Amino acid sequence: MRGSLELGAFRAAVLALGVACVQACAPLGSKAEDASARFAPPSDVFSIHGRLAARHGTEGVSANFRWRHDGDRDSLELVSPLGQTIARMSGSPGKVELERSNGTHEVAQNWEALTQRGLGWTLPVSGLASWIQGSPHPGSASRAETQSEPMVLRQDGWMIVYSAAIETPVGPRPSRLTLSYPEVEVRLAVDEWQ
Repeated sequence: MRGSLELGAFRAAVLALGVACVQACAPLGSKAEDASARFAPPSDVFSIHGRLAARHGTEGVSANFRWRHDGDRDSLELVSPLGQTIARMSGSPGKVELERSNGTHEVAQNWEALTQRGLGWTLPVSGLASWIQGSPHPGSASRAETQSEPMVLRQDGWMIVYSAAIETPVGPRPSRLTLSYPEVEVRLAVDEWQ
C-alpha cells in the first residue's frame, strides 16, 4: 500500500509539475475575436495556489498545489488534502529536482525527462505555464475557439478548456481549467493568483 501511495504521490507531483511549469498568463471575459482580447496579458512571473485532480488511464490523484514561476525558474509544492507535503519540485533549464515526502530525491536535465522517468510518457511541460495563463506557448501551431463558452485552446495534441476566471489587479485570470490528452486529464482550480 505504501509503495502505491508513493507512486501515486510521485505521479501527482509530476502531473502537477506539468500543469504548472514554464511561461505566461490569462482569463475569461466577453467573447472576442482572439484570445489576447479575452485574457489579461501573460506574465513571466506569477505565483498561484489551488487544487488539482489528475487522471492517467485508470490511475488518479488529487492534491493542493503552490506554484511559483519566475522567468525560467519554477518551484512547485504538492500538499495532500489533509495538509501533508507530498513532493517539492524546482528547477530551471539544465537541472530539475524532485524531493518526495519520504526524503527520496531525483534530478533530471529537464522537466520532460523527469516526467518520462516518472510516468513512462512525456508531459509537454514547456507549454504549461502559458496554458495556465490562457495563452498558447510559442513554437507550435495552436487554435483557440474564443467564440465558445467555455473557451477552448488546442495545441500539441492537448485540449485546454477554460471554464471560469477570477478578477485580479492586472485583469481576469483563469481559475478553472481542464487539460485533456488521450488517456490523460488534469483539472485545475486556481484559488489565488499573485
